[in-house]
Amino acid sequence: MATAHTSPQAQLLPPRTRDQKVAFVDQLLAAKAASGKSFDDIAAECGWTNAYTAQLFFNQAQLKPGSAGKLKKAVPQLSDEAIAVMQHAPMRGWDPELAQEPHVYRMLEAVHHYGEALKAIINEQFGDGIMSAIDFYCTVDKIKGKHGEDRAVITFNGKFLPHVEQHTEDNTAARK
Repeated sequence: MATAHTSPQAQLLPPRTRDQKVAFVDQLLAAKAASGKSFDDIAAECGWTNAYTAQLFFNQAQLKPGSAGKLKKAVPQLSDEAIAVMQHAPMRGWDPELAQEPHVYRMLEAVHHYGEALKAIINEQFGDGIMSAIDFYCTVDKIKGKHGEDRAVITFNGKFLPHVEQHTEDNTAARK
């Protein structure tokens, strides 16, 4: 129950358990389906990447308050409560059962197969470090191959984060 100091929306919390998250994602995807729009359509209307848009509907990304109106306009079937919940930091996670889905399995297989080589190329081009998955953009595109076949292009665009040499004088948390 809301008090004089909190709005009813402040009481809406993001799902924390697997069952709660599945139910919430089902609600979001039902609203998307009712809109008749694809992730690409919604992304174009909101100015986002298609992968980020899908992440919002799978409750894996936070809807920023300044963007809530754009999403509500693009998908008016989303309830005000769902929009409010989407603005909280989600409980991000990965369900190991997803690896059983053939497409997800093949994606993991590709990363495992190419991972060591990709790491070596990144280290050659940038030095010792990693690609951020926080300051990160992902897009999925459909193109035609040279024989006319459909091909999927998945682009990972992440900020490079170099590993640092740890000097004691730079450690601001060090005891004096």
